[in-house]
Amino acid sequence: MHGAYHGEYKVPGGKLVVVDLDTEDGVLRNVRVAGDFFLEPDEAILAIDGALEGAPADTDAPGLAARIDAALPPGTQLFGLTTEGVGIAVRRALAHATDWTDYDWQLIHEPPQSPALHMALDEILTAEVAAGRRPPTLRVWEWGAPAVVIGSFQSLRNEVDAEAAERHGIQVVRRISGGGAMFIEPGNTITYSLSVPDALVQGLSFTDSYAYLDDWVLGALGDMGIRAWYQPLNDIATDAGKIAGAAQKRIVAGEGAVLHHVTMAYDIDADKMTEVLRIGREKLSDKGTRSAKKRVDPLRRQTGLPRETVIERMIASFRDRYGLTEGRVTEDELSRARSLAETKFGTPEWTSRVP
Repeated sequence: MHGAYHGEYKVPGGKLVVVDLDTEDGVLRNVRVAGDFFLEPDEAILAIDGALEGAPADTDAPGLAARIDAALPPGTQLFGLTTEGVGIAVRRALAHATDWTDYDWQLIHEPPQSPALHMALDEILTAEVAAGRRPPTLRVWEWGAPAVVIGSFQSLRNEVDAEAAERHGIQVVRRISGGGAMFIEPGNTITYSLSVPDALVQGLSFTDSYAYLDDWVLGALGDMGIRAWYQPLNDIATDAGKIAGAAQKRIVAGEGAVLHHVTMAYDIDADKMTEVLRIGREKLSDKGTRSAKKRVDPLRRQTGLPRETVIERMIASFRDRYGLTEGRVTEDELSRARSLAETKFGTPEWTSRVP
């Protein structure tokens, strides 16, 4: 029997944690933790339940994890499970968070579009999800032109060599999410967006939501023979180097929604990238590398698969996990996105809003 609150959390790279509980006078009661994880010794599960019993209902996930850590028998082994993962499952239960499988997911994968239109589509589609007019959506991008996409708060002149960009015919656009610059060439990158209801990430910290929304990608890469992991805050990495970067934007209108988009390097032209991007020494030293070329490792070399096949397998992995139906951008959405591309994302005022 479920308690008044039921929460689930898939530990990134691990197993599912399920929590059922009640509350009484502001504290947790009748807490039961379950899942497909492994735990030794057996009585450790009772220690976890006992540690949570009576905890103040407003305790955050790290605080709940600390209670569990203090209560576990000496030598306890957790496999596919973390104590903070249990804490997050509790927070998601109390927040009435939804799960991936609660939704009918829609796939949008359309012909190449301009960089400015892609920026606009992200904003429009996520706003539609927030308003409840569009189901949660996975959109796979096809690029109509090479581009540099800079983060919402980046300085244009600090990030991009304007002369080099013009010389190579590369358009610079600014997105609505934060984070760093992305170097794009059609056929050499894989980009996707998730436009999801805010309820899906309830109970997760901003940091945890990144790994949570990309856990399916780690599984898809694993199926292609790539052992990948999330490197906080927003990188997907392998033993051979970084292969992807993510960014997010929260939409507060309506019921709320989250835009989460990722660009993956399939076959990067590192020489051209370092000509166009002003990649600072501080950033390179922070990544523990001496050259920009080593920062991004292409998926082509690691998988040996054509770009289209990698995309097909990623989509199939998402569909197998959560279900996915073919969809499209509606005429109204496209019209509004074109207008937004013209009046906002294609204008010097927006692109250079941080000069």
